[in-house]
Amino acid sequence: MTDHATASASSAPAAWIKTQLARHPERPDPMSFIEKIFTDLSEIHGDRAFGDDPAMYCAMARFDGEEVLVIGNVKGRTTKEKIFRKFGMPDPEGYRKALRAMKLAEKFNRPVFTFIDLMGANPGLGAEERGQAEAIARNLMEMSRLRVPVVAVVTGEGGSGGALALAVADRVLILEKGIYSVISPEACASIMWRDASKRIQAAVALKATAQDIKELGCVDDIVPEPGEGAHENPDEAARILAERLHLHLNELKQLSVEDMLAQRYQKLRSMGQFYTEE
Repeated sequence: MTDHATASASSAPAAWIKTQLARHPERPDPMSFIEKIFTDLSEIHGDRAFGDDPAMYCAMARFDGEEVLVIGNVKGRTTKEKIFRKFGMPDPEGYRKALRAMKLAEKFNRPVFTFIDLMGANPGLGAEERGQAEAIARNLMEMSRLRVPVVAVVTGEGGSGGALALAVADRVLILEKGIYSVISPEACASIMWRDASKRIQAAVALKATAQDIKELGCVDDIVPEPGEGAHENPDEAARILAERLHLHLNELKQLSVEDMLAQRYQKLRSMGQFYTEE
């Protein structure tokens, strides 16, 4: 039985079904949403240190006439393009390009939107040699203090530090069928049980669905999807998402820069806290 068939079986846990929907081959990727929601896209290339990463897209754009910056990882649509884009897993130069673009947006006072759908950053030897961990860590630090509104959207799968490096934001949204976790179910099963076939059990244990993540306080809003998922009606999914982006951006624009940064700080500091009773 294929994974898709497994996901369709009534006996499959909801967490695994949603994992498969987040990875649906026809699901709109970040570029699909970017192209439907934004206009006048002007792409930014290169990190000014090593090169240009085809797995990371950065562009100045307009959002209903307002000048903004959009960033998203690029997964590719054909087999050839997927290989070229490294299946949407950025190298360190991709994260450095994204940070360079965000600092430009800050300079010109433009809001930042990031779109995320990746299992993680590229784990290859070359990426590690060029400072993958440092690039991710620097993004976390710099995004936490950007003096412009930042809205992040997990459109499909948000995995590990590769996703987090684009998701330190004032508002983090996740699509209804998306997942957001520290590790993929397959990798988790390989580590915890030394058996990747226990991926369904791992998916449940990770509590990675949109509803679970919202309860944990790691995202701010769940964006509804049409029908059984965004793949059934990409245009409607983009319309719904655009409405939510407008709502959150307008709320952030009502705040002073100092209040916005203070709220962002408190939000980040409160993540991961838990309390026990004696």
